[in-house]
Amino acid sequence: MALLSKPFMRGHFTWDLSRRSLQLGERTLVMAIVNVTPDSFSDGGRFASAQQAVDHALRLLDEGADILDIGGESTRPGSTVGSVSADEELHRVLPVIEGLKSSRPEAIISIDTYKSATARAAVSAGAEIVNDVSGLRWDDTMAETIADLGCGCVLMHMRGTPDTWRALGSLPDPVELVSRELREIADQALLAGIVRERVVLDPGFGFGKRFDENYPLLAYLDSLHALGFPILSGTSRKSFLGRTAGARLGRDLPPGERLSATIASVTASILKGAHIVRVHDVKPVVEAVAIADAILRATKTSE
Repeated sequence: MALLSKPFMRGHFTWDLSRRSLQLGERTLVMAIVNVTPDSFSDGGRFASAQQAVDHALRLLDEGADILDIGGESTRPGSTVGSVSADEELHRVLPVIEGLKSSRPEAIISIDTYKSATARAAVSAGAEIVNDVSGLRWDDTMAETIADLGCGCVLMHMRGTPDTWRALGSLPDPVELVSRELREIADQALLAGIVRERVVLDPGFGFGKRFDENYPLLAYLDSLHALGFPILSGTSRKSFLGRTAGARLGRDLPPGERLSATIASVTASILKGAHIVRVHDVKPVVEAVAIADAILRATKTSE
């Protein structure tokens, strides 16, 4: 069958987590969000106790999650960086990591933190990935710590801090800015001794971007592959989805009503080359991922 144009082909990578490696690109991996916080924007307080969080995480694994991302501090809009100490963060997340590794030793766990002390203790307890939403910018020792730990890492782009987002100016070209600053983040990581094969980049949907600035990032997500790293997309339940999906009703949809919009954005992300999607609702997303991956597999070069 002759094709009219050459389709997009997602790159393949081996993600080195030190203790093992993950193949990225053949299929999309699903990273499940496990918030052990009282104030998350989406599900704060629902899984605040360690046992509740462990039980929830085990359900997510059974639903098809490939990675569990455990977080002990919310970075919701308006939150203040450093409002949760490393000691408090560890008090929240360590029992969850330890409980999960006891129940499912094979589980792949990511620690969602920008603090090097938390990262070090979490990896010691069994986490294999550090997911730093600050992109190494809020803790001067984080890059060195990740390099020393030899774990995988996700480095995200963020403009400003959550308590300053409302005051940020608009972006004339979100794609150019995010691409340039992600390259700077990646360069910093490599200079600090973090091995290239351990790095995944995240454009940071919703993090310091105005509602309409997220759509160019989604539309041109494939342009970030020029950076030479796997891409994680985290659009799940984000406010920009709630605004667009609720426009016909004259209101923003709350987080609990953003599943359909999330699935649409996840599918778009995959077709634009995302290797990993980070989500709250695993079962329906796993089903959507299977369809998007089947579409990618069906693509062929022009004859």
